[in-house]
Amino acid sequence: MKQIIDTFIRETKRLNDRNILLRLTAEVALPHLQAGQFVEVQVSAPNVFLRRPISVHFYCAEKNELWLLVQLVGKATHEMALLKEGDKLNLVLPLGKPFSIPTAAAQRLLLVGGGVGVAPLLYLGATLKEQGHHVAFLLGGRTKGDLLQLDEFQKYGEVYVTTEDASLGEGGFVTQHSLLQNETFDFIYTCGPTPMMQAVARYAQQKGIECEVSLENKMACGVGACLCCVTDTKEGHKCVCTVGPVFNIKDLKW
Repeated sequence: MKQIIDTFIRETKRLNDRNILLRLTAEVALPHLQAGQFVEVQVSAPNVFLRRPISVHFYCAEKNELWLLVQLVGKATHEMALLKEGDKLNLVLPLGKPFSIPTAAAQRLLLVGGGVGVAPLLYLGATLKEQGHHVAFLLGGRTKGDLLQLDEFQKYGEVYVTTEDASLGEGGFVTQHSLLQNETFDFIYTCGPTPMMQAVARYAQQKGIECEVSLENKMACGVGACLCCVTDTKEGHKCVCTVGPVFNIKDLKW
């Protein structure tokens, strides 16, 4: 059930000149969050009227803590970067459909992310590892500075990286990484720029591998009322914020 909760900043960590990590807690117990879901953040700033959708980066029930990985792209997100320990942040949560978790034991799973699209994959990797699956992350960026939280990802699986300028890992795009030619997987999850996700989806289809994508459409309300986030599926137009953001590639007109 969706709730509106005042959370409080435990830490605002600058990761690079374009991204921050917010560690949040609350005076009440946070509702259970699943990998792939998101929250809507209320930002108190002049001329900022709509909440901002942010993926769940990590969640720990024991610590009553939620992490948000935020890309600084406009006034609202730059205001978030100014938050200090103890500052309040109002959220609507949890929202959206989560990733599927395989029921068969010890599956070999590939999580592919690009840029800030890696955000929902950290908690997904932690969840999958806890369920006994073998996790491999394939993360890409333009340069090594675009690769975020690598030390955190390494806690939950093998980490492979690509950079377009070859400054870290293999040069090129994620779909050009040698891992895809040398290894086989039971399921693929991906989030990032649409062209990257479409390329990953084509690879999965060619190999006959089940694949889910997390779409990053603009989601102004989070409850399917504003219709800003509609995407075209094989069953017609659907709101990403309620039917997604996670979709099986079989359901999309890609």
